[in-house]
Amino acid sequence: MAEAHSDRLSVLTDRMLDSYCDLEIIGHLDRNPLPGIEAVVEIARELKQLLFPGFHQRLTLRECDAVDFVATRLSSVHERLSEVIACTLSYADEAQEYAAITDESSADDAQEPDVLARTESIVHEFLLALPRIRCLLATDVQAAYNGDPAAQNADEVVCCYPGLEAIVHYRLAHELHRLGVPLVPRMITEWAHSRTGIDIHPGARIGPGFFIDHGTGVVIGQTCEIADHVTLYQGVTLGALSFEQDESGNLVRGTKRHPTIERKVVIYANATILGGHTVVGAHSVIGAGVSVTRSVPPSTVVTIEKPSLRFREAS
Repeated sequence: MAEAHSDRLSVLTDRMLDSYCDLEIIGHLDRNPLPGIEAVVEIARELKQLLFPGFHQRLTLRECDAVDFVATRLSSVHERLSEVIACTLSYADEAQEYAAITDESSADDAQEPDVLARTESIVHEFLLALPRIRCLLATDVQAAYNGDPAAQNADEVVCCYPGLEAIVHYRLAHELHRLGVPLVPRMITEWAHSRTGIDIHPGARIGPGFFIDHGTGVVIGQTCEIADHVTLYQGVTLGALSFEQDESGNLVRGTKRHPTIERKVVIYANATILGGHTVVGAHSVIGAGVSVTRSVPPSTVVTIEKPSLRFREAS
């Protein structure tokens, strides 16, 4: 019995190894390691503690302890983030040069100083941006409080609103994306997506005072541009109308595919706005369930004509 089990296990092992060779696209053997999602999530948690002091600690954070708190958290984030970014930069360099490398060990040794220097520069710039990110998030919290009569105070917004949770992670991820960090920004926003049901690509550009009410099912594409004081409700999609292909049938990347939303626009539930050339003008309102594929002039209300309702007595 044991011998038969061992034989079956040996056969299965061989089949799995064969699949590693046949399906290399979903394998990562003999290459630089990738960061684990747990490490990235832990960094995001520590950053939230810095951005919202006193909200996400188990013990009371007193003002007299703030200096030590900030210094300790910054040191921890610096160390953790440096490790993760160095890992992803090495991965990205290897991915670009993988086919041309003849001596992998010497290539890695040659790249290491450059990777470390780039990592230190990126981490430094990112940490310097945290006060600016805090200022942006303060406008987002205020927008949520001003826009939702159910909010009792700003603390409730910070503690309870999934829209703000998604925006916090987006703003952190966007800064890393802007600094050229591969992979990690998507890991951050996709983790927030799994928690909130709100999908914001870190490449999107979003101004201050951004409010997502309820939020489940919101999708914001990579090349979206959203100005200040825009409000979205649940189920809104800011997406691509089509995907351009090259002569070989491959998708063309890096083009403007998603809409531009100008300042003080309100987009109600389940509305869909598509296309890189689509611009929704300032102070416009897009009604629930509307599908828009062409630009909307400023100060315009776009709605679907309401269908007539018929009531009859139940049989």
